[in-house]
Order: sequence, then structure tokens, then C-alpha cells
Amino acid sequence: MLTKKHEKILSRVQKPGRYSGGEPGSIIKDKSKVDVSFAFCFPDTYEIGMSHLGMKILYSVLNEREDTRCERVFAPWTDMEAEMRKEKLPLYALESGDDVKDFDIIGFTLQYELSYTNLLNMLDLAGLPIKAEDRQGLAPLVVAGGPCVCNPEPICDFVDLFLPGEGEEVINDLVDLYKTHKAKSSSKAEFLQAAAGVQGIYVPSLYEVDYEESGKIAAVRAKSPAPKRVEKRIISDLDKAHVPENFVVPFVEAVHDRVTVEIFRGCIRGCRFCQAGFIYRPIREKSHDVINDQCKTLADNTGYDEVSLCSLSTSDYSQIQDLLPELLDWTVEEKVNISLPSLRADNFPKQLSERLLAVRRSGLTFAPEAGTQRLRDVINKNISREEILTAARRAFESGWTSVKLYFMIGLPTETEEDLEAIAQLAQDVVDEFYKNPNRPKGRGVSVSVSVAGFVPKPFTPFQWEAQDTAESFAYKQNFIKSKIKTRKINISFHNPHMSFLEGVLARGDRRLGALIEHAWRLGCRFDGWDDQFDKILWTQAFEECGLEPEFYASRLRGMDELLPWDHLDYGLSKKFLIREREKAYAAKTTPHCRQACAACGANAMNGGACHAIG
Repeated sequence: MLTKKHEKILSRVQKPGRYSGGEPGSIIKDKSKVDVSFAFCFPDTYEIGMSHLGMKILYSVLNEREDTRCERVFAPWTDMEAEMRKEKLPLYALESGDDVKDFDIIGFTLQYELSYTNLLNMLDLAGLPIKAEDRQGLAPLVVAGGPCVCNPEPICDFVDLFLPGEGEEVINDLVDLYKTHKAKSSSKAEFLQAAAGVQGIYVPSLYEVDYEESGKIAAVRAKSPAPKRVEKRIISDLDKAHVPENFVVPFVEAVHDRVTVEIFRGCIRGCRFCQAGFIYRPIREKSHDVINDQCKTLADNTGYDEVSLCSLSTSDYSQIQDLLPELLDWTVEEKVNISLPSLRADNFPKQLSERLLAVRRSGLTFAPEAGTQRLRDVINKNISREEILTAARRAFESGWTSVKLYFMIGLPTETEEDLEAIAQLAQDVVDEFYKNPNRPKGRGVSVSVSVAGFVPKPFTPFQWEAQDTAESFAYKQNFIKSKIKTRKINISFHNPHMSFLEGVLARGDRRLGALIEHAWRLGCRFDGWDDQFDKILWTQAFEECGLEPEFYASRLRGMDELLPWDHLDYGLSKKFLIREREKAYAAKTTPHCRQACAACGANAMNGGACHAIG
């Protein structure tokens, strides 16, 4: 429970509901009756963290155990941090108000690289040394999972162990092992030695990295008993995967304030820029009746009036035509909206548009990613201009008046013709609206265009590419903006300096730990927020650490170069990634996984069959 000191501070900050706890659905346990306490930390604001499905799942998995309590912790916003430091109030968990430093395990989920300084800040606010080597005891053990840990090297200095792969599959093994070693009063070193023998656990302190004079990695050497390569863990059968029957319902409106149910994991498409599409392979689907039951149960238990079907490409779910009628049977009557994010323009039938309109009236989102067909072929988007315009036409004919389009700039082989085509394709979508003779009278069309800077990521065919500089991104943004000729198109761009820094951190090595620490000590926080990101401080950090950001972001790597993440195994053959890169430069596409297996290798991972190929 929160103390009077907590309550005093909350009266002086914006959105005190972020820090008060006590929400419906939260789980409070008697700490004297459990063996292991787990602080689940999301290194961003409450509103973003409370939207994250993975946190909800693992919160439920851990609290289902009688011997474990799991509580939530979020990064305090700047006003709350100032008050906490002023009052010397340590970072605390929402359910009990207990200090984070008193938990056995502190677990971070790392969804994006620009949250790294927040991880350090949360450890410091908890009153803990930020470096793993300075935390001597078994407790608290600092662990991390999430997509960023496919290259955890930049933050190895601060985290005791990482969980590459799917948390639901490995988290219970981790807690069981910790419980055993806690009972034996083992040292942290003894525990980490044992943890390294568990598939899906990476202990960075058991690996040594050597560097060439050029700065490239010369070797990564595993110390016994650590394996040479750490293989991720996966869930083979999603129908049997844990899904909560209830969610914590926040007092403060979350970014995605709704029921979210995963329908399948992985992606059949193989877009060459998309890290998630590769690291979440093999492809696995849930049965439509299981999804419907989970949606109904969560809507009933939480009271939410919107259900979101979550995946990387929702319209690629093979049972979508069976699922939607089942959902509509009860959502229409109960006035529950259905949200289908991540739609493909090439398989968006008119009847689906019309059905969705019955329960959802927000805009539709499509992701052409590139303006020309040539560049879409380079990135293996496998979608034509006509398919994009047909999808827009069907949406407009069904009564939609708002469409959002996602694009990227800085892609390999990009030219000014590709950039100009972004503006032209957006204009073509506007024109499709006005070609519709039955368009709503008195209403115009809104086409929102979001343009992100391409960031090469590990475990993709573009992991070797040179990234654009921030100056190049800025030039291209202005060029596209100059080609927009109508107010019907609203265009937005990602901060080019943030995209560049993301590129540095995404493919960095262990030497970046000193950079991240120095940037944090200079005052960097919430680097993924436009109004908080400080380019000047990061530039200062690079200079004072003697590091060249271009070495990590803007350098084309050789195919034979040892990459910082090569000792982690996500089930993807490097030969496959190289083949895909070669096809990109030839502007040749690869059929999606249901048309032909590209032999990526992931279907053999952990015995998991790939649903795309049977």
C-alpha cells in the first residue's frame, strides 16, 4: 500500500493515476506467503506500458503461481522523477508500494532501443548500482527480454541475464531455478552458471569479446558452461499458450485502451526490413474458436468496448473468414468495436470492409512502405500500386473517409524517383475517393502519411546495410514535403536524429555501454519522445566517449564480418539472409511462406512446426 509520503508526492505531479495502483484487475499478494517476488518493469510511461500485451501475459503467468508475486513498475515521467529525488523516495511497485530494490527479480521488457537510458534511470531511482558487476548478491537479479534482446550487447554492462525468445516459454524455468538457488543461499555467480545451461537464457558475463584494431569484432568466446550459441525458446502450440482471463484496467487512459488478443505469431510475408517478421518465426496460428472465446471472456471481464486482433499482418490470418462471423455474432449486439491493425492492401476484400464498418468507424491503415514498384520489390513488399488503390477504393465505396499510409525513407537502392512516388501515391489515394460517385456528400477525405527513417536491424536481410545519416534523412523529408500539393494529405516524419541513434544502438556492441551510461549521466531520458530527446547531449556523449556513431550506423558491413549478435540463435540461417539480400539488390521478390517455403530454417526451431507450410 502507498504511504503518506507517496500520497504527498502524487498531489504535486501530473496524472497521479500513473503511480497510485489499485486498478481493477490488479493482483495483490501477501509477500510473506510467496517464495519469489518479481518486479516487472516497463521502461516508459504507464500509458504505453499498460498497452503492452506481453506485459499483461507475463503478469498473469507469474501471478498464477502460488509461490510468486509479480508487480508492475513504470518509468516515472520527469515531474515525478524530480519529486522522488527531492523526497528521496525510491522507485516502487504499484501493487504493494514496496521498493523495487527489495524484489528478488527485476525484469525489464525492451521494446525499442531508445528506452535504454530509462532502464538505467529506473535502476538508479530504485537505489541500485546500475552495473551488474556492482550488484554482488543474488537479489535483486536484473533480467531483460523483448525484441531488443536479439542484440543485447549494448546493455550487457547493466543486465545479469537476457531471455531471447518468447517469455511465456522460459519465465517459469527461470523462476524455478531462482527459487532453488535462493533456498540454497547460492551466490549470484553460482546461479548464473546454472542459468547458462537453460535453453533460452543468455548470461553475458560468461562471454568475452575480442576486437580488431579496426574496431570490428574479432571473436566471441564462451566460458564454460555457457553454450557457444544461445538458442531462443518458442511456444509451439499457441492454442495452449497462456492468455489471461482478465486484464488490469488502468485509471489513466492507455495508448491502446482495449482488449488485445493475439491471433498468430510470426509473418508469412518476409519483408526484408522487418525485424519482427523474422525473429518471431516460425509462423504459428491460434484456432478461430479459441480466439473468439478469449475475446469474449476478456471483454466480459474488463468491460472494454473494443477488441483488437493482434498480429504482424492480421488479414493474413488463414481463418479470418471463420473468425469474423463468430466475433460479429456478439460484438454487434453488445456494441463492441473490432479493431484489425496491420492490414494488407492486397488481401482486403470489400465484404471485410463492410463488416468492419458495422462495428468500427475509425480510419483504415495500410503500409505500402515504398512509393515505386521497384523499391517495393527490393524490400519484398509484394504489393502492387493497383492493389493499394483497389484497397482504398473498396474502403471508400464502403463508407470510409480516412486512410493512413506508412512509408519508409533511406531504404537500400532508394532514388529521388522513389521519394517523389510517395507523394504521388498518396495523391492517387485521394483521387480514388473523388472517383467514387457514391461518396458521402459534404464530407472530404483525409489521407495521413507517416514517413519513418529506415533502421537496419539484426536478423534481417538488411542487417549489413549502411544507414542514412540524420542529414540525409532531413533532406529527403523536405524533398517529399515539397511534392505534396493538397491539404487532403497530412504528412508526418520521424525525427531523423532519433532514427539515426536507434540505428547506432540496434547494431552496437558492448563498447556502447559506456556511451549509454554517459548519456544518461548527462541527463538523457525518454529518448523515444520528441519533446525529451536531446541531440546535443547525445553528441556530447559520443565525443567524450571517443566513439564514432557512423561506425555503427552508416558503415556497410561485409558478409563475412562477425556481428555482435552472431552468438545468439533465432532459428534463421545466415545463408538465407544473404540470399534475400542478394535478391533485394536484384529487385527480385520471394513468394510468401504459404506459396513456397524459402528455407529460412525457423521451422526446425525447438521442434516447432511452421503453420505456413503445414
